[in-house]
Amino acid sequence: VFTAEHGLHRGVVRGGTSRKLTPVLQPGNTLALSWRARLDDHLGNFTVEPAKARAGAIMADAERLTALNALCALCVFALPDRDPHPRLHGLSVRLLDRLAEGEPWFGAYLLWERLLLEETGYGLDLTQCAVTGEIEGLAFVSPKTGRAVTAEGAGEWADRLLPLPALLLDAASPESREQMAQGLRTTGHFLREVLAPALGNKPLPEARNRLAARFGA
Repeated sequence: VFTAEHGLHRGVVRGGTSRKLTPVLQPGNTLALSWRARLDDHLGNFTVEPAKARAGAIMADAERLTALNALCALCVFALPDRDPHPRLHGLSVRLLDRLAEGEPWFGAYLLWERLLLEETGYGLDLTQCAVTGEIEGLAFVSPKTGRAVTAEGAGEWADRLLPLPALLLDAASPESREQMAQGLRTTGHFLREVLAPALGNKPLPEARNRLAARFGA
């Protein structure tokens, strides 16, 4: 489970495959739980109660389910056990609510991947152009530094840079599948080429690859 105060936390749920608990222990749901173990470094046991159900609503939409699976897989991929990330947890909850309630979610998902990179030490600097210092007209991201660049600053190097769609700058921007694809391409580069090597060259989760494939990223 991903918790606000203790980060990614593992444990055993006795009877977790029972008819009563199986619908509760689904990705996307919020749980009220307690953990007990003889020693802190033991795996321990969870007791769980449902707090907010989202899984059923998300599973009804294949694309939103793909996003949910990517979110969960990236948490396991990138976060160490018991390392708190309250900002990422809070954004995860808000993104899950959007997925479950049928609200626009592309911008929220891209913001979530940006924050994941930031929380793991590889945040993007999209505040101003790395070449000109301008804060308007940002159009690209350097694949080497993760810093934004304007079209003017990019010059003849533009084809070597990653796209910076408005949706990656501002999650409240009007959404489009093209912007989502561009955003996934850019965040995916840093997940794959920067974060993954720092984690022992683990391959990106297939769930994240499936999300990118849905948008042609």
